[in-house]
Amino acid sequence: MNKLNLQTEQSQIEVVPARGGIITSWQVQGQEILYLDKERFANPELSVRGGIPILFPICGNLPDNSYTHNGQEYTLKQHGFARDLPWNVTEQQVSPQQAWVTLSLKSNEQTRAVYPFEFQLNFTYHIQGNTLEIRQEYTNLSSTPMPFSAGFHPYFSVPDKSQLEFAIPSNQYQDQKSKEINSFSGNFDFHREEIDFAFGYLNGKSTSVTDKARQLQLTLEWDDIFSTLVFWTLKGKNFYCVEPWTAPRNALNTGEHLTTLNPGTTQRASIRLKTKFF
Repeated sequence: MNKLNLQTEQSQIEVVPARGGIITSWQVQGQEILYLDKERFANPELSVRGGIPILFPICGNLPDNSYTHNGQEYTLKQHGFARDLPWNVTEQQVSPQQAWVTLSLKSNEQTRAVYPFEFQLNFTYHIQGNTLEIRQEYTNLSSTPMPFSAGFHPYFSVPDKSQLEFAIPSNQYQDQKSKEINSFSGNFDFHREEIDFAFGYLNGKSTSVTDKARQLQLTLEWDDIFSTLVFWTLKGKNFYCVEPWTAPRNALNTGEHLTTLNPGTTQRASIRLKTKFF
């Protein structure tokens, strides 16, 4: 499986176009920022647990994995198909100060069977200094409006979750298991077997996590199109996920924060990840 490495003086990323265009590694000043379960990654039958998977055309799952469009029912598995399909590298450039690569995913017979639209996605991964930016272009090549949601599922490496401090721009979340709405005071109970919380009603466009054990502050910034921030982790695993989504679960059925592109138009978006060691 071909891996693409981009390296500057301060950082580097590893990208695997054939496995959903995923970033599997991001190192800053020689320190790995991301988590990757290499055993799962080696088995194409398993979903990737690690790196920065791409979510499209849905985030989360649908009830019974199904949605209805124009009176017809379709089946779409959790987080969509973009993270499972091969992407094509269209451009890349590397210099000592910055590096970037652009990957593309186009609709095909496999995608049309579960999502009846013609589309093209162009994602550019750009590293400069301590920043990783993911610039996105979603283009509707259909003759009808195209609804979708999109996002990312980054896995961050952490040796000791009790040493994490959070600044999340929301004071409430929905527990995605119980569906209950709870207030948020800034802390998580890492004794739980699983934490799967969706933060809506965001009152800012950035969040930060300070890892006192690693002496690392990680900041995630996003554009207006991102409406939801999901925090997910499992007990006993050395990762946590902070996921920017454009819409919550089941948006294809409910329409909540759903993006609908007119024929021939493009939606552009960006997220930025920044690190600071102290």
